[in-house]
Amino acid sequence: MAGDALRAADLPGRGSGLLAARNIREGEVILTEQPLLLYPASLASLPSFCSACFRSLSAAAPCPSCRAAGFCSPSCAAASHPRLLCAALSGGGGGGGNLASAAEPHQEPLLFLLSAYSLPEDSLRVLLSLSSSTAPPPTDHDPASLHAMVAALVPAQMLPPGFSPDLTAALLSKDRTNSFSIMEPYRAEVPQALRKARAYAVYPRASLLNHDCLPNACHFDYADRPGPGNTDIVVRALHDITEGREVCLSYFAANWQYKDRQQRLLEDYGFRCECERCQVESKWKQDDDSDGGDGDDTMEEEEEDGNGGDVGDDGMEQEEGDGGSDSEDDFPHAYFFVRYLCNHGDCYGMLAPLPPLPNGEPSHVFECNVCGNLKNEDEIDAPDGGDSSMVD
Repeated sequence: MAGDALRAADLPGRGSGLLAARNIREGEVILTEQPLLLYPASLASLPSFCSACFRSLSAAAPCPSCRAAGFCSPSCAAASHPRLLCAALSGGGGGGGNLASAAEPHQEPLLFLLSAYSLPEDSLRVLLSLSSSTAPPPTDHDPASLHAMVAALVPAQMLPPGFSPDLTAALLSKDRTNSFSIMEPYRAEVPQALRKARAYAVYPRASLLNHDCLPNACHFDYADRPGPGNTDIVVRALHDITEGREVCLSYFAANWQYKDRQQRLLEDYGFRCECERCQVESKWKQDDDSDGGDGDDTMEEEEEDGNGGDVGDDGMEQEEGDGGSDSEDDFPHAYFFVRYLCNHGDCYGMLAPLPPLPNGEPSHVFECNVCGNLKNEDEIDAPDGGDSSMVD
């Protein structure tokens, strides 16, 4: 059962993390969690997705108050959407402002703040208890300016107790470190660089999962599936994990190059990665520099997730070759990419085994967490890399 698979622990040099509380089998669902906070990624996405459950909309029932948000069903309309966000969209703020008139770089952090300040008091305390980013905020995320904008967008009587510039700054630091992207559906005709988030979500327990450039787990979202729980995060083990080992995700594309990975982690999370893979690839860079070359200093354009938050395993870029080494001894992790990196189109998502069969046997079928394609294990391990057919 997922509920007994993980335990929280304080880890030297890594802060809080989640360890395997028992031996975990490949493909096991080790965590399923509802979002504490769920908010739209942009104002542009409001007409396309339900503002309560974020399923794709074919026909919408508009919010009677703000008329900007839409809902996919009467139950979602009854659940509504964050009350401060609704007020800001309707232009009913004390300062006469309207969220749609805010400068585009400010809209995303404002969507987060208006949604966070709409939380019940106990949920707001949980959000504030999560880890904070130590990286400097983007210039368009100035807490004082954003605080003043919130005050102008919302009637004073709707603002929660304790509303202050310091609280706004504290909330913004939580968003960058703890938000997961819920992505638009994968479409082969749309380049990954243009694929956007439809919403962001904060999952308190999942936020404890630390980063590794060779993760042993990955997360799935199934936003368009029918029924309740479509915005829950689902974390599955890529392979067997022994009791006591830390369970980690990759915070971005697993095939990004060394310099790209280090820059993203430093800018968004405030740390440099020293995982086994980075230790190997850092030596390649040193060797390239010593030979007078420019190593991997040429940056490829990467997809931004908009709020600097956790984009999980989406937005992948293709890395040429194996990072510059033709020797398996120089790159001992090559098999990881053969087995767990999806090569369907330009997807490059993570391939995780489906959950074990009822008799406990592994399923031998792998699911991509980006494009959703299924592959048989023998197709993945084929000598030609197996750009294989889908499993029915």
